[in-house]
Amino acid sequence: QVQLVESGGGLVQAGESLRLSCAASGRTFSSYGMGWFRQAPGKEREFVAGINWGGGRTSYADSVKGRFTISRDNAKNTVYLQMNSLKPEDAAIYYCAADFRGPTRVTVTTHGYDYWGQGTQVTVSS
Repeated sequence: QVQLVESGGGLVQAGESLRLSCAASGRTFSSYGMGWFRQAPGKEREFVAGINWGGGRTSYADSVKGRFTISRDNAKNTVYLQMNSLKPEDAAIYYCAADFRGPTRVTVTTHGYDYWGQGTQVTVSS
């Protein structure tokens, strides 16, 4: 069992930055991969970024490449999502998720993750 708690969301203007955090507890953090997803009203949950257990492998959605960076600190049991140059279309609830089945891989589908946080709201005004 793993508990995931996101934080760092808020309201920003277009072009500004936010850093999301996801604190994990309940299982050895360095034994599983992590991902960030987002869901806007009326849309499906979509992959944003993922990172493998050690942080040596990452993957990003095309829509955020070059603007968002995923990282993890295994000593702090935390994964981060640095979001720069935010756009109104980035507004959504952001969720972190844990992948126990393939710690060395980066999974880009919701089905590949086993545990989810409750989400944190990101709002971007134009």
